[in-house]
Amino acid sequence: MSSMANVWRQRIGYGVADLSCNLVWQMITLYLMFYYTDVVGLAAVQVSLLFLLTRILDGVTDIIMGIIIDKTNTKWGKSRPYFLWGAIPFALLGILAFYVPDVGPAAKLIYAYMTYMGLSMAYTMVNIPLASILPSLTRDPQERTILATVRIIFSFVGATVVGVFTMPLVRLLGGGSQADGFFWTMVIFSVIACLLFFFTFKNVEEKVKIQVEKVTVRQAFSALKGNKPYYIFALNILFMWGSYFIQQAALIYYFTYNLGRPDLVSVIAGIASFVPLAGTFLTPFIAKKMLKRTVFMIASVVNLTGILIILFAGLSISWIIVGAVIAAIGYGTRQSIYFSMQADPVDYGEWKTGINAAGILSAINGFLGKVTMAVTSALFGLLLDWSHYIPNVDQTENVLFAIKLGYLIIPAVLVVLSIITMSFYNLDKIYPDIRAEIDRRI
Repeated sequence: MSSMANVWRQRIGYGVADLSCNLVWQMITLYLMFYYTDVVGLAAVQVSLLFLLTRILDGVTDIIMGIIIDKTNTKWGKSRPYFLWGAIPFALLGILAFYVPDVGPAAKLIYAYMTYMGLSMAYTMVNIPLASILPSLTRDPQERTILATVRIIFSFVGATVVGVFTMPLVRLLGGGSQADGFFWTMVIFSVIACLLFFFTFKNVEEKVKIQVEKVTVRQAFSALKGNKPYYIFALNILFMWGSYFIQQAALIYYFTYNLGRPDLVSVIAGIASFVPLAGTFLTPFIAKKMLKRTVFMIASVVNLTGILIILFAGLSISWIIVGAVIAAIGYGTRQSIYFSMQADPVDYGEWKTGINAAGILSAINGFLGKVTMAVTSALFGLLLDWSHYIPNVDQTENVLFAIKLGYLIIPAVLVVLSIITMSFYNLDKIYPDIRAEIDRRI
């Protein structure tokens, strides 16, 4: 097999892992709260607390998973084995999360805690290695950008499949029952996700042998000392992902109740997941001509512009679609460059301390992302509870405003905070010299 064929085999193998993640996780992001409140019948405040406690507790497992990766040494590498070991638990718990048995309210809530927490931990087992393996796949910064771009392309494919096909599949497979429809839809997505992780395991290889000796927990955390680029990068995670998570949680509510157009949920979800590919495809070419931070900032402004267009569009579906397209292009570019950037603070820490702790830094990124998801999901649930939301009825003005806060106003504020935060990130200017010095040490 030719060298280029091997390169693309690894790129695709790496990318489809995020497709797998998104087939399951996008269901959680877009539909799980709605499933719990409008299908299972749990109270919004119960779901809010469930999301908050489960995600924060699960975030701790991200740190543990990062430590485990840094201490792992197998014939397959440090990160790669977990794609094989985690595939089946991830798929099985994904199915169980969307199968709440017809029991009493307390039992339903307990079951929801057990399955959602289990799924979150299984997601950690396969997703943290997806981030931590990147520095081991190549030393070439441009190839890292390409790998990150391929990953994002496949993640958007997975998100698009979920966004566009979920509700039609729920109607088709449910036979009038949303509960049955969500269950069988999740069965399909989870089985595909499991098979894709097997494909990833087969086709990626940790070519860059980084720090073969085991890393102690103290050593791993010492890589954080004085790593200012990482501190800024980590803080930005809260704002960048916060805007995304709360908007995704509110999407189905906004179009169902504020606009009275539940038929548009699949359209807007499809735009939000497919259109970003346009920005993602452009990212490697733009990154050759601009600093990564500059690309991130411009993309964030584009994303913010789209959100504001939707906010002021009122009931104009045409303008809402225009805004959704613009927001999605900005989001796609921003997310792609974000994943390309996250390996750079790892190298900075290695340059400064002599320790490569890709696992622990990726784990902290995952932890912060999950805390962000916990807080924003809980916040939206509390907004619904505060406004006295009642499922499947015409909503009051307070409820409609609470949903608008979640879908448009809070996301816009968080994007602005993200832009401000990343204005202090200056690693791009000195990174080539840092990378060159690390290579000389090897």
